[in-house]
Amino acid sequence: LYIGNISFDSDENRLKEVFGAHATVTDAFIPIGRETGRPRGFAFVTVTDKAGADECIAKLDQTELDGRTIRVNESKPK
Repeated sequence: LYIGNISFDSDENRLKEVFGAHATVTDAFIPIGRETGRPRGFAFVTVTDKAGADECIAKLDQTELDGRTIRVNESKPK
């Protein structure tokens, strides 16, 4: 899953906690900017199945996490 507009205060453990309430989370990753060394404002969360991913999208898209309204959708491979 792609998680957009996350707070710079959010971390992988927080994402696993929130998304884990709706699906089995196997990984959470917040990319860090090379020049800044700070989080880039988005993340990827891996869940075990499509049903869990769909529930996360339905329940968490456009909700507040750590003071920011997040966007949750299916991650698209580049």
